[in-house]
Amino acid sequence: MEHFVFTHNVKVALVILYAVIFLLLSTVKIAQIITSKDLDNIWIRLKSFLAIVIFFTLAFCFNKLCAFLFLALISYLSLKEFLSLIPTRKTDRNVLLWAYCSIPATYYIIYINWVTLFYLFIPLYMFILISVRMVLSGNTQGFLKNLAVIQCGLMTTIYALGYLGMIAIIPMEINPKGGALGLLFYILVLTVANDFMQMFSGKLFGKHKIIPNVSPNKTWEGFIGGIIGTTILSVIMGYFITPFTIGQLIFAGIVLAIFGFFGDVTMSAIKRDLGVKDTSTLIPGHGGILDRLDSLLFTAPLFYHYTAYIYHIVIPR
Repeated sequence: MEHFVFTHNVKVALVILYAVIFLLLSTVKIAQIITSKDLDNIWIRLKSFLAIVIFFTLAFCFNKLCAFLFLALISYLSLKEFLSLIPTRKTDRNVLLWAYCSIPATYYIIYINWVTLFYLFIPLYMFILISVRMVLSGNTQGFLKNLAVIQCGLMTTIYALGYLGMIAIIPMEINPKGGALGLLFYILVLTVANDFMQMFSGKLFGKHKIIPNVSPNKTWEGFIGGIIGTTILSVIMGYFITPFTIGQLIFAGIVLAIFGFFGDVTMSAIKRDLGVKDTSTLIPGHGGILDRLDSLLFTAPLFYHYTAYIYHIVIPR
C-alpha cells in the first residue's frame, strides 16, 4: 500500500502548527480567567479547528487509500449539506443516488491517476447522465432548476474539493522539500489563515463594506489586510515546504487571498438566498463542512493548475 512521504520540513511545519494552536488555546483560556470576558465562541472555534487538523493529520499518516477515503467522506458530507439546504423533487431521488455514487467514482479516478477523466467526469459525463436520468423520470415541472441545483452541488462539493486529491498525487520530484503533503499543507493552512486574517483585520480596521448585501461583515480593510497577511505567510511557509520561487509565492499568496475571499462570499450569497446562517451544525462554533471549506472551493483548483502550469505536470492519460 502506497504511503505519503513526510519530509523533515513538513514534520517541522506540522509541529509549529500544533504549537500555535495550543498557544492560542492557552491564551484564550488565560484571558477568560483574567478578564472574565465571554470568549467561549473563540474557544469552541479553536478546539474545532484543532480537531479538523488532527483528522487531516491522521488521514494522511497511514496510506493514500485512507487519505482518499477521508477526502471522499468530506465530499459526501458536503454534498449532503448542500442538498439538504435546497429541496428537490421526489421524482429526483434516483437522480440523487447517482449524484452520491459519483463521489467514490471521482476519487477512484484520482487515486488511479486518470487525470484526463477527472477533468471531464463531473462537468461533462455526470451532467449528461443526470440530465438523461431526469428526463426518464418524465417530470418536467422544475426540471431546469433541479438540474442546475444538482449539477452545482456536484461541481462544488465533489469536483472543486476533488482538487485536494489532485494535489495529493503530484509527483514527489516536483516538490522535493515537502512532496504532495507539503503542497496540501500549504494550500490548506494558507486558505484558513486568509479567512482568519481577513476577519481579524476587518474587526480591527474595518469601516468600508465591500458587498453589504451579500456579506455585511466583509470590509475593504479586512480584504486588503487578508491579502497582505496571506502573502507574507505564503512567502515564509512556502519557502520551506514548496518548490516555488519568492516571486511565485508572492503571486500565489495574492491570488489565493483574493479568490479565497470570493469562494467565501459565493457560499454566503447561496446561504443568504436560501435564508440560512450555516450549512449545518456539524462542527461546533464553525457551522457545517461547507462553512469551513467554502474558500477552498476556489483556491484548491486554482492552486493545482498554477502548480501544474509552472512545473509542466504531464497528464498521465
